[in-house]
Amino acid sequence: MPGWVQQGYDEYAKRLPRECELVLKEIAPGKRTKNSDVARIVKEEGERMIAAIPQGSHIVTLDIPGKTWTTPELAEAMQRWLESGQHVSLLIGGPEGLADSVKQLARESWSLSKLTFPHPLVRIVVAEQLYRAWSILHNHPYHR
Repeated sequence: MPGWVQQGYDEYAKRLPRECELVLKEIAPGKRTKNSDVARIVKEEGERMIAAIPQGSHIVTLDIPGKTWTTPELAEAMQRWLESGQHVSLLIGGPEGLADSVKQLARESWSLSKLTFPHPLVRIVVAEQLYRAWSILHNHPYHR
């Protein structure tokens, strides 16, 4: 990833307190060539994602057909997540999306937009929105 991606993500991740710590786990995408078996690649990516999920996590997929939330609705979701005491795993698929096996594990599905975003930008937007949601919950002036 370009340096600006890491910088953007880190900026918002470091603002969150310990109870909302963001831990980024990158799953290497399968190698794609002109003649690749895309279905197999997506399935294998899904298996690697599932293996990386902490035991007992509340799984939320980020997927275009998911629910679009306003920022206050995301803050409500964050409040639920915090109150549950579980780890929350936010899962973002590769270029062809998420494996069906991953989607089936999800308790919620969040859509950032009907638009398709590049993966580097998604991690920054998600980190920023989580920080914004946290700021709403704690009456922090950032959201204003």
